[in-house]
Amino acid sequence: MKGCRPLTESEADDVVASFWGRYAKRDKALFLLGTLSGFRISELLSLRLSDVIQGGQVVDRVTVERRHMKKKTEGRTILVHPKAKAALTDWIADLRRDGYMTDDAFVFQSRKGPNKAISRSHAWRVLKTVFADNELTGKLGTHSMRKTFANRVYDRLDRDLAKTQRALGHKNINSTISYLSFREEDIDAAILSI
Repeated sequence: MKGCRPLTESEADDVVASFWGRYAKRDKALFLLGTLSGFRISELLSLRLSDVIQGGQVVDRVTVERRHMKKKTEGRTILVHPKAKAALTDWIADLRRDGYMTDDAFVFQSRKGPNKAISRSHAWRVLKTVFADNELTGKLGTHSMRKTFANRVYDRLDRDLAKTQRALGHKNINSTISYLSFREEDIDAAILSI
């Protein structure tokens, strides 16, 4: 979503702690995988249990197949962060308990059953609710998860654009630049240091 802003570390932590209700574990797993992998919402919602479970355990790296990627030119494989892995493990335990563990079942299942993932608009509504619960302002949506990932990776890579581009799977560096939010206080500090 053009114009969505990333979340700060503390905002993301608040959101993680704020999921509630019957599908809290699912929604938390979706949010953590989104902010810690950089996959787009449609890519996340395409994941099936066979994509994230091998040998009864959550995989260390998850791959979204080419056909589910934005331009459908190649797939993308990302390391699963331990926080996302723990949340997925927790959610999948509920699916096991409820008997929804077929390989072709969607990870982020809707109430309508294992053969239907939640929709992008439903994911947006879930996030909008939790953003409002935390009194977060600004333009926020599902793409905020990807932008949060982009900004975190960029900072952790000492602001290396080429490596950030690779982490996001962008072909064009300009796409990567458009994802990054350049903080006003950083710009102000640079001006004052001249």
